[in-house]
Amino acid sequence: MTEQLKAKTENAMKAAVTALANELKKVRTGRAQVSMLDNVRVNYYGQPAPINQVASVSCPDARSFMIAPWEIGLIKEIEQGIIKSDIGMTPQSDGKVIRLKLPELTEQRRKDLVKNIKKIVEDARVAIRMARREANDATKDALKGKAISEDENKKVNEQVQKLTDDYIKKVDQIGTDKEKELMTL
Repeated sequence: MTEQLKAKTENAMKAAVTALANELKKVRTGRAQVSMLDNVRVNYYGQPAPINQVASVSCPDARSFMIAPWEIGLIKEIEQGIIKSDIGMTPQSDGKVIRLKLPELTEQRRKDLVKNIKKIVEDARVAIRMARREANDATKDALKGKAISEDENKKVNEQVQKLTDDYIKKVDQIGTDKEKELMTL
């Protein structure tokens, strides 16, 4: 039972780190990354679809995007989707492709983004601590039900705490790296 509990706890902590990495991909750092457009939805025959399912999205240079729709008739829909998504970029169309220029990040905007990063990192820490709490509650219940001994309970709690410390360090390092990336551009 204790091995299953530790594995379940570690999986929850890994999921928190993965979610953190995915959230931080969406934070604009001044360099064009295709993942920045993941939240853009396009009206595709009455259904909202991700932009990468209706067009080819590329980054010809570090500060711009080029979106080539698979159907020319979708250009207006893609432009509307970009405007509605509120990503802070204005689409420029030549009838065949749409270009987006990434605006310069001001110092104030960078500081705001760092605050946002800190909030996202803290949410990941909370998720990791919740996984620890659930594991500790499960061992406490098992101890009350006489399924495990007190020594085993203490051992499992120490192992879960070590896992928690390791994953908190990973989360902090990911957050620090993202902040450095944001502030050095």
